[in-house]
Amino acid sequence: MAAVNYSTLAGDVLAAVGGEDNVAGVVHCATRLRFTLRDRSRADKDAVTALPGVITVVENGGQFQVVVGNNVSKVYAGLPTSLTESDRVAGSGDRGAQKVGILSRIIDVVSAIFAPVLGVLAATGILKGLLIILSTTGVLPATSTTYQVLFATADAFFAFLPMLLAVTSARKFGANVFTAMAVAGALIYTNLVNVTWVVNGERVPLTMLEYLRAGNPVDFLGIPVLLQTYTSSVVPIILAVWLLSYVERLANRVIHESVRSFITPLISLVVVVPVTLLTIGPAGTWVSALMADLMTGAYQFSPIVLGILMGGLWQVLVIFGVHWGIVPLFINNIANTGFDYMKSAAFPAVLAQAGAALGVSLRLREKKTKALGFSATLAAVFGVTEPAIYGITLPRKRAFLVAGISGAIGGAIVGAAGVKVFSTGAPGLLTLPIGIDPSGDPANIIWLIVGTVIAFVLSAIGTYFFGFSSADLAKDRAAAAAEHTAIEDAPAAAAGSLTVVSPARGEIVALSEVPDQAFASGAMGQGFAVRPTDGTFVAPLAGTVVVAQGHAYGIKSPEGAELLVHVGIDTVGLDGVPFTPRVAVGDVVAVGAPLVDVDLDAIRAAGLDAITPVVVINSTDFGAFEVNGLGSTAAGAPAFVAKQVS
Repeated sequence: MAAVNYSTLAGDVLAAVGGEDNVAGVVHCATRLRFTLRDRSRADKDAVTALPGVITVVENGGQFQVVVGNNVSKVYAGLPTSLTESDRVAGSGDRGAQKVGILSRIIDVVSAIFAPVLGVLAATGILKGLLIILSTTGVLPATSTTYQVLFATADAFFAFLPMLLAVTSARKFGANVFTAMAVAGALIYTNLVNVTWVVNGERVPLTMLEYLRAGNPVDFLGIPVLLQTYTSSVVPIILAVWLLSYVERLANRVIHESVRSFITPLISLVVVVPVTLLTIGPAGTWVSALMADLMTGAYQFSPIVLGILMGGLWQVLVIFGVHWGIVPLFINNIANTGFDYMKSAAFPAVLAQAGAALGVSLRLREKKTKALGFSATLAAVFGVTEPAIYGITLPRKRAFLVAGISGAIGGAIVGAAGVKVFSTGAPGLLTLPIGIDPSGDPANIIWLIVGTVIAFVLSAIGTYFFGFSSADLAKDRAAAAAEHTAIEDAPAAAAGSLTVVSPARGEIVALSEVPDQAFASGAMGQGFAVRPTDGTFVAPLAGTVVVAQGHAYGIKSPEGAELLVHVGIDTVGLDGVPFTPRVAVGDVVAVGAPLVDVDLDAIRAAGLDAITPVVVINSTDFGAFEVNGLGSTAAGAPAFVAKQVS
């Protein structure tokens, strides 16, 4: 069979479901593209099913689900970014219209606007820090043209930040991206571009802002314009694009489609830019300044308390996604004052998680956990704490608590020393240079490093000695013992056959009993299903983990079998809440090794079925299939045999 071109397949699927304008949202889980369609009648189910690379189509929960298999992420990547990156992307748990609290809405908007630019924001911040090091040490004088070119490279991002936020804001609010950029350009133009003015009978080149500050009136249709500095600003452009989205929608309703492509932008610019300069811009700038003043006031009230709160609670905010409500404050403070106090304490918080993950790795015996802990430590050192939090510290509650206390201590040190950061970026080893004071004073970066290192060391030592309950240690000993005997106790397989064990204790049933057509029909592959009575799931065969998505796990065996374990039906909509993964993509697992811990009660409370299909996706590579027997089973008991085609 010819290899599937996933980009082509993505386009074919999109066309068959009615085109881009018929898609209200699309996400993917372990094996499926999950479309939310505007008009179901426009989708041709038979045409989608017939596409090479598509296993089947399932309609459930208001979603048009295209089952692709383990390569679903490649097909998803081939879809237009307007679908996969915009606000029209439905959440994985989207069941239709849902009431969302105001705080959740704010966090959703903020994360959608700022998340896409944080990587480049960090890169330019690091570059600025490195340039300070090079200039203060005399390696690269600030007067050299090489320095100036590199500085322009780093500083341009901040100067033109409104242009970048215009793009992400337009995607979030559903406005035309290029019109939004034109609005941002108009705001920046007033600060950067010289215009020839007649002042006292002389022609003088000044920016509009300089002209106003020189005491000359600027008005629009007789209404005074209160110009502000919009370079590096955050709030004004977000508010302007929000207004733009409404103006565009209103204009599109009354403008004929034959001239809509240029009349709507014309009306939008003529309305939005003046309104922004007259009202939204000054108001947004005032809000920005107010937020900066409030943060400065909180620091002046008690820098130590502020450091303790940030260092101790930052990772808690990350878990609940609330940190997205604070990230713009960091950026706003730097844009308004050139520095920020609050973000400094986030460095100890992040490295404390790295230290806790290291402490877990050093103390526990189970090889799988030790390896996961070391990899999570490395990731957290460079600012990515999710593997450490969700895979290592949070499941062992004491370890997470020790990390929080250590982060608070490091934050107190940073706060007491008055440490600032002068740019932004995810706190971690590579972004430490953003703490280098442009004035050349080394004390700031020294105290930032001291507070961060102390948090890391305290967390590692504290977790090693105090980060485990007796139940945690007992579970580790049992897992280590099971790991040691897993290969020896694995069921012997006949020559040329593949034996699959049950992933959980419960009842083995035929695939036909699974309430999902893709599994029940055998379209996903041959296998069996388990009605679990215990939430501890283990690997049904030895191999490499190729999919790890909380509710679904794919394992590729040395014999070439591609096995999928799908815990529950439609459990992707639970956003991973009931699942505590014990493996990650790339891990090598033995038969019976811990795979995931599942809160079965949470699945049932959500009204979902916890039945777990276990299928060999590439069943065509095997001949006869035989289920050992239906009925009660234990985790790790032989359940299924597939004889390989010779």
